[in-house]
Amino acid sequence: MSILAIDIGGTKFTMALFEGGRMVQRVSMATDREGGRDWMLAKIGSLGDEWRGDGGFQAIGVGFGGPVNFETQQVVLSTHVGGWQDFDLPQWLKERFGAPVWMDNDANVGALGEGVFGAGKGLRPLFYMTLSTGIGGGILTGEDVYRGADSYAGEIGHMNVRPDGPDCLCGSNGCFERMCCGLWMERDYGRTAKEMLADPEFVRKYVVDLARGLKAALMLLNPAAIVIGGGISKAGDALFVPLRAELNRQMTAWSKARRNVVPAALGDDSVLWGALELARRMEGITT
Repeated sequence: MSILAIDIGGTKFTMALFEGGRMVQRVSMATDREGGRDWMLAKIGSLGDEWRGDGGFQAIGVGFGGPVNFETQQVVLSTHVGGWQDFDLPQWLKERFGAPVWMDNDANVGALGEGVFGAGKGLRPLFYMTLSTGIGGGILTGEDVYRGADSYAGEIGHMNVRPDGPDCLCGSNGCFERMCCGLWMERDYGRTAKEMLADPEFVRKYVVDLARGLKAALMLLNPAAIVIGGGISKAGDALFVPLRAELNRQMTAWSKARRNVVPAALGDDSVLWGALELARRMEGITT
């Protein structure tokens, strides 16, 4: 028996097959925003049919790039790809593949992946932030994801870091996501995040807002580590060295809170490994 892991993001869509805790299949492709939900469901269906074999899937784990009500297992909103709002994706997957399905937002799932298998292993509490098309956060306390009263804990992307900043898609302005995510970087500068982060002068200015958001996480949570995943984190030392310096400059002088900010160890697969862990935990699977 095997576990299917699905990562649905605004920029890319990735699926993996795990057997005995090993990743044995993996496919990633650019998200077709025009094709929307129907395009992605078709891809999930065809790949799942190809991979499930005679025994089927033992369970399915999903990390979704947007708010998810964990209690009801419903997508609340997808800002970057249309057609998902209030869609019952777990039920669709159950009917299609005949396996139990567990879904959470991608930042919570990424936190599980990095906290159990990656850069956050053994570090608690842990704050995981995905820095990609958008910005999201996941919190691990002990071995559990902290979701808050209504599944909305960790949504650091819509904390205001510049009260007089530009309008955000959420309706507010100067949000952390609006100032620092890849989507707005491309819209504001006409160049990809990868291109922009190759410019040291841009990075020097960029990390000011990035550090403001992380300072809030440090002051509120005092985590043992902040792990940053997502495409922008791949900039490596070109981003993390000036970011750490700026964060140290901004931090409240009397605070001795740890400032352990590191890139994700699992690269593009943090959410896939987290989806595996989510499915195993919720179904009591030990292998």
